[in-house]
Amino acid sequence: MTSASAIGDAPVLELKGLCKSFGGLQATRNVTLRVMPGDRQAIIGPNGAGKTTLFNLITGIFPVTSGQVLLFGQDVTSWPSHQRTALGMARTFQVTSLFPKLTVLDNVLLAIKGLRRSKFVMWRFLSSYKDVYDKAYQLLENAGFLDRKDAEVRNLSHGEQRQLEIVLGLASDPKILLLDEPAAGLSSGESTEMAEFLMKLDPGLAILLIEHDMDVVFDVASQISVLHFGEILETGTSQQIHSSAKVQEIYLGTD
Repeated sequence: MTSASAIGDAPVLELKGLCKSFGGLQATRNVTLRVMPGDRQAIIGPNGAGKTTLFNLITGIFPVTSGQVLLFGQDVTSWPSHQRTALGMARTFQVTSLFPKLTVLDNVLLAIKGLRRSKFVMWRFLSSYKDVYDKAYQLLENAGFLDRKDAEVRNLSHGEQRQLEIVLGLASDPKILLLDEPAAGLSSGESTEMAEFLMKLDPGLAILLIEHDMDVVFDVASQISVLHFGEILETGTSQQIHSSAKVQEIYLGTD
């Protein structure tokens, strides 16, 4: 029998020599990365570094050219996206996918129902799905959104909409959450609120994020990997990355 400590010591996500080529273009090169339970990791890099391509490989949207993707120790390299979701992975995207004319609660309810095998019966009152409602309320309460449950999504600020997308990502009870630029398009104040929102999420949830807003990265992530031309140039703590001469040169900029 596997002990609880042994499970905790196993990576939630492991990438081994991940490569992706589009014709003659090599988008990712030999990317190796480990994410442990509860980790807060970030991937940064200039535009065109291969960050979103890497997320598409991890989540099964693109097939890999070579290398492996392991999720909870299982080789999922050839698995489709929905099977990876069922195993415990969730992802948000740069482009919002909310229903703006529906309420916050309705958006969460639809996200939960979309993950279940049971069919949605049109003539049945949605309120009769008590377990779905209970879960929706719990997600909103945990995220501090319960007071806005009856608000139409279009009336939320852009920052609140981005936070709500993360709440929808939590509907599948993931063990690892991949966030694709959660602070994209946010004002400085909204970015600060996003960082605070992310830091309040379940500490047992592993988070891997792509982000250009370095304030959010340094606030949220305890480990940062720098991607450059599809390769991991350097990995380290916030302080190590902030003070790295190589990173300063290719990404953060020098004084």
